[in-house]
Amino acid sequence: MVMRRLVVLQHVGIEGPGLFSKIAKERGFEVEIIHFSFEDNLPNLNNGDILLILGGPMGVKDIGSSKYPWLKKEVKYLKSILKKDIGIIGVCLGAQLLAYAAGGDVEILKTGSPLKPTPEIGWSEISSLDYKSNDEMSLILKKPMKVLHWHSDRILLPKNIEILASSKKCKEQLFKIRDKAYGLQFHVETEISMVFDWIKTYEDFIIASLGKNGPSLLKENEKMMENETKYSRVSFINKLIDLII
Repeated sequence: MVMRRLVVLQHVGIEGPGLFSKIAKERGFEVEIIHFSFEDNLPNLNNGDILLILGGPMGVKDIGSSKYPWLKKEVKYLKSILKKDIGIIGVCLGAQLLAYAAGGDVEILKTGSPLKPTPEIGWSEISSLDYKSNDEMSLILKKPMKVLHWHSDRILLPKNIEILASSKKCKEQLFKIRDKAYGLQFHVETEISMVFDWIKTYEDFIIASLGKNGPSLLKENEKMMENETKYSRVSFINKLIDLII
């Protein structure tokens, strides 16, 4: 019997699969991590496998740049996987690349009046209260769920793509590209050590967005939210896997 795999496209070392990996192993998946910038060959995927595309500080606007030459190859790969009956989960940058591969784009996230760039960083709620989708992921989010946000762009989805949940700042939080293919602009996979690494590594981005007290505020919020949200995040991931295998 061929073992099902969770194949992970990891863009940077500090943004790993976290809870996705732990839950997949508990469910009998073999976890295979591809460090994309160093890999020449991308794996062939079989029915029953899941492709997980993680986050990173690069973006859709970097496709074609000399700094991240592998992004172009990644998009080509995603286009080919979208044509198959393979389960796909895109997280943050992964969601943006997935939407781009399907014909979408991104723009800077702006809020306020007048509009100004407003990165969404920290814990806040997403919900599907404004949507009438019958997709199970949307239905379970009729009750708002607290998740971690860490992005400065919003996704411009292709036509006919179903939005399943939003936050107050950003409409395109959870969306469905096709059956078995979901994009998550937010993070459910994180563990406290991972987030503390992000705070240290991306300190300049945080301070520019939230002010000089931003890093310490994020640390305090993470200490509170890690365990408080663990059950809902694990349940969310399990339901997502159920729908795409």
